[in-house]
Amino acid sequence: MNPILKLARPDILSLQPYQHAAWEPTLERMHANEMPWRADGDRSGAGLNRYPEPQPDALIEHLAKLYGVAAKNVIAGRGSDEGIDLLVRAFCRAGVDDVLICPPTFGMYKVSARIQGAGVIEVPLIKERGFALDTESVLAAWRETVKLVFVCTPNNPTGNLLDRASVERLCKELSDKALVVVDEAYIEFAGVPSMAAQLERFPNLVILRTLSKAYALAGARCGALIAHEDIVSLLARVITPYALPTHTIDAVLEFTNDAHVAESKQRIDLILCERARLIERLAPLPLIKKVWSSDANFILVDCNDADAVLRAALAAGLIIRDPRSQLGLGDSLRISIGTPEQNDRLVRGVARASGVAA
Repeated sequence: MNPILKLARPDILSLQPYQHAAWEPTLERMHANEMPWRADGDRSGAGLNRYPEPQPDALIEHLAKLYGVAAKNVIAGRGSDEGIDLLVRAFCRAGVDDVLICPPTFGMYKVSARIQGAGVIEVPLIKERGFALDTESVLAAWRETVKLVFVCTPNNPTGNLLDRASVERLCKELSDKALVVVDEAYIEFAGVPSMAAQLERFPNLVILRTLSKAYALAGARCGALIAHEDIVSLLARVITPYALPTHTIDAVLEFTNDAHVAESKQRIDLILCERARLIERLAPLPLIKKVWSSDANFILVDCNDADAVLRAALAAGLIIRDPRSQLGLGDSLRISIGTPEQNDRLVRGVARASGVAA
């Protein structure tokens, strides 16, 4: 057994999971209290009148191939959010345990911890070094109650990759002390390999992946948590029995096939070109103080007047993200890379509000 499981909640380790209806696709089903007929017009693969297969073999094998890992290392859920929630519920006792995060970063780490009643320790990224990971301070902040250390790379909302060697050092130094959860939601836009190849080196490493970004499946709600098989088995006790709807399973298998993977790569290339073009055009505008470099499908901009930029976007029929409540982002906005036409419209709107020609 992976020794890192000693960090899990004792009651989860001893939990008898819910016994869902047996999955025997060769037999006709009269054991799950389902309606025996499909609804008129139901063209789903398995039928919406039937409960979906828990952790479907075809889906898990498909995701494992997509991410270059073994099927035993994958559990699928409703986006990365469910993976975050599963980890916090399985490893953190309410009022006792903590998670460690590095703000500014993805808000669900803190939200999931607070819902569970876990504490949150914050070690800020170093803005003066391009929002770099403060490895020494993370290690110094660790204490026995810290069960999960979340790092997002490329980081949301700052857009930068964290130094790989620094993340690996966290895995090594915390090997028997905490799980290091590496959120790779945007890695397809960064042009670097996943840390999934390091699972054998670091049994405390957990990786989060999502189909919401690069594969245009945000509405399907599917993500993968990749980890040592013992961690996956533990989380399988906690996840809801039929977490993934039939339509989601069908959509993932269809829209991440070889043809759609090729399509995704073409669209990523276009996003990267548009990212560079948007940075170049926004940077000189008077309302923009600084455009941070990005390894994701969005950019972070520091503004001389963030409210004016927000109004300019709205006047152009666009909505951009206001993250100013986050640590170190008091004058910042986050802008997703859109179509060339949307990007042009945004630039024209901000230029007009700045009193200059686009």
